[in-house]
Amino acid sequence: QVQLVESGGGLVQAGVSLRLSCAASGRSFSTYAMGWFRQAPGKEREFVAAITNYGSTNYADSVKGRFTISRDNAKRTVYLQMNSLKPDDTAIYYCNAQTGISSIRNYWGQGTQVTVSS
Repeated sequence: QVQLVESGGGLVQAGVSLRLSCAASGRSFSTYAMGWFRQAPGKEREFVAAITNYGSTNYADSVKGRFTISRDNAKRTVYLQMNSLKPDDTAIYYCNAQTGISSIRNYWGQGTQVTVSS
């Protein structure tokens, strides 16, 4: 029902900024909870940031104060502004959408690679 396409990743030096975008399909985008997860080589996928349908946000401790999640319902897009990037931020970043109330479903994008060099 929902297709997600991430973009904006790349190879950057520590201390710089990147903004990731996730374009979503679906006419009910404004009702979805959206989030970003990341997975580094050899590690489990971990939570990064989330934003509810009404705009409440939550962040992992590792990115708090550096990353900002936002959404533009008119554009059906969620963003992740990443500042002060560190080598430990290197990972594939995945967009997530959570839909439904009594029957919750999760959808994932294909991921975008972020590589931060020291």
